[in-house]
Amino acid sequence: MKSIYVWDLGVRLFHWSLVIAFFANDWFIDDDSDLHQYIGYFVIGLLTFRLLWGFIGSTYSRFSSFPISPQACLEQMQDIALQRDHIHVGHTPLGALMIYNLLLAISLIGLSGFMMTTDWLWGAEWIEEIHEAVVVWAEVSIVLHVLAVIFESKLTSVNLSRAMITGVKEIPEHKA
Repeated sequence: MKSIYVWDLGVRLFHWSLVIAFFANDWFIDDDSDLHQYIGYFVIGLLTFRLLWGFIGSTYSRFSSFPISPQACLEQMQDIALQRDHIHVGHTPLGALMIYNLLLAISLIGLSGFMMTTDWLWGAEWIEEIHEAVVVWAEVSIVLHVLAVIFESKLTSVNLSRAMITGVKEIPEHKA
């Protein structure tokens, strides 16, 4: 196996903190509680950190290392259809698309949640409906993300979950 340090501590702490905060607010914390709002503010802080880190962080954490590329996404889908196990050191093209999707969705959840606390939109049903719809979108996206990580890990023989814990991708020598 070839070990490649990919996910720095900032990316990993962001990822797992966001997982815990989103899961807690979505499944366990009462929507009308102060704690729900505090966790929401914490998530907005996490997003702010990640946006900054996307410009000044280590190589694979930078947005420039995983641009949105429709052509690369099509090529990855073709690789999947033909069962070719092309290994990407950082994010795959489809993984990059999912990351941007999730960053946007979580940002919209935070923005709409904040808007519901303002005098201007207090009690406005439409903003609450937007908030809830984007939460559902994020939930579906998260399920797809987890399934894709499992699928890609099996396809490439690279344990992507372990890499997000340790920061190191272990790539089989014959594929490195």
